[in-house]
Amino acid sequence: MSNVAIQMIIYCVILIALAIPLGKYIGKVMNGEKVFLSRIFVPCEKGIYRVLRLNKSDEDMGWKKYAVCCVVFSIFGFVILFFLQMFQKILPLNPEGIGGTSWHLAFNTASSFVTNTNWQAYSGESTLSYLTQMLGLTVQNFVSAATGIAVLFALIRGFIKVKQKGIGNFYKDMVRTVLYILIPLSLVIGIVIAAQGVPQTFKAYDEVELLEPIEVENEDGTITTVTKQVVPLGPAASQIAIKQLGTNGGGFFGVNSAHPFENPTIFTNLLEMISLLLIPAALCFTFGRNIKDKRQGRAIFIAMFVMLAIALGIIGYNEQIGTPQAAQGTTVAMEGSSVYSGGNMEGKETRFGIATSATWAGFTTAASNGSVNSMHDSYTPIGGMIPMLLMMLGEVVFGGVGCGLYGMIGFAILTVFIAGLMVGRTPEYLGKKIEPFEMKMAVFICLATPVAILIGSGIAALLPATVGSLNNAGAHGLSEVLYAYSSAGGNNGSAFAGFNANTPFLNISIGLVMLFVRFVPMIATLAIAGSLAQKKKVAVSSGTLPTHNAMFIVLLIFIVLLVGALSFFPALALGPVAEFLQMIG
Repeated sequence: MSNVAIQMIIYCVILIALAIPLGKYIGKVMNGEKVFLSRIFVPCEKGIYRVLRLNKSDEDMGWKKYAVCCVVFSIFGFVILFFLQMFQKILPLNPEGIGGTSWHLAFNTASSFVTNTNWQAYSGESTLSYLTQMLGLTVQNFVSAATGIAVLFALIRGFIKVKQKGIGNFYKDMVRTVLYILIPLSLVIGIVIAAQGVPQTFKAYDEVELLEPIEVENEDGTITTVTKQVVPLGPAASQIAIKQLGTNGGGFFGVNSAHPFENPTIFTNLLEMISLLLIPAALCFTFGRNIKDKRQGRAIFIAMFVMLAIALGIIGYNEQIGTPQAAQGTTVAMEGSSVYSGGNMEGKETRFGIATSATWAGFTTAASNGSVNSMHDSYTPIGGMIPMLLMMLGEVVFGGVGCGLYGMIGFAILTVFIAGLMVGRTPEYLGKKIEPFEMKMAVFICLATPVAILIGSGIAALLPATVGSLNNAGAHGLSEVLYAYSSAGGNNGSAFAGFNANTPFLNISIGLVMLFVRFVPMIATLAIAGSLAQKKKVAVSSGTLPTHNAMFIVLLIFIVLLVGALSFFPALALGPVAEFLQMIG
């Protein structure tokens, strides 16, 4: 158990050490300050504005125009990705001749990648061509992540500006985010993981001889001897780099980062796992720097980190102790030994073991990433419940790039409002009064995820056809449904392996959930930004609630967990909690 804890601590230390300087760099970029890449990218940035004829690239948009630009840009990407999937059969870069997808799967996938969710109801190597993966999915990995970061900085400007209507320029924010932040980081990660063995090629799939023939029984009862295996290839490294950094998570191959071509070595595993939370963690420090009060950024970071640490501890502990059923009739101790890792190794790779698998599970569901290096369906009931709960909280424990932090700021506004009610004062946050309009928008931010998850999973659980998609019955079967809609509602994209979501109803309903929880909080955030920008600064007084000390951090964590507990306890009680009680009963 101590080995698991030590490994988790090391991963977290590396994350923090890299996030602090990156946060400073991102802050400079988005403020238009000079950085070490300016000589290279400033001419490129200006050239992009000229090519796209963005003559008003310096225009300061109001929140409504900013929101319209976000939505229209996303709709345009949705349409392109939808038709790429439908007509990939006749398009180039399809050496395997893969046919077009069904309309409902195309809708689901387009919704998924446009919203930075990257939920996949298909297996990439058998469903999508190289062109669709690159021009469709990889491009959306960049721009959907950039959209979240752009909205965050619009909110930051809302706190900074005084009696102004503008909150920034959407096009400038997008270009700077992609050009200065996502592309350089992705180039570094992509080159490193390609050097470690991740494919990056347009070559057709290989066919190799098996070391040992396999006999397979056909449907008619005859036996076929298989002597060859198809090895899928493709331009994987470039997509995997941005899928991790942009908290996208969509795997180039069906089993995601558990596939040896996506994650071939222990070094790529470390690099990809740190990339999961690198930008979301860095943005906390960017937030403090750009509002000119680093204590505020540290407070939010600490609140997020405390919840992440608790989650990692619970997942790691439950996976290490395993289950009573697994220990029965065996000579292997669940606590492990010098020659055996111990614990619940079902669904996990021996090269990664409990510590790295559990840490990845916590990181990927704390971030709205969803990539996996182990199968969450095989986790213990409580070990699988915690990743589900992290998504249910609205992906605010770091969360997605940009959207996780502005989601947490929504909870911070709710927290200062509740604290204000306690002492009978008008709530204030970062020098701006929080009035009824901001509170209404904050409620939209905080409750959009619970509403979408509970309504979506509730309807799905009532339909008899959903039973056919389950891999398990009973409480675990309900957990599969609940996890699927939690993944969509948290813009995460991971899944309990074995759940067949590629049906018309599930594709459409999950797609609608993803669109709802992406754009409702996003528009509400921009509305808050626009409202705050028009307000004057309020002087700090003796009655002002400090929002950077330990008391506020504890209160913020309490409010986040309280909303999650009140919203989801009944559902969790019927799913993973019931399964846990059955296991120990």
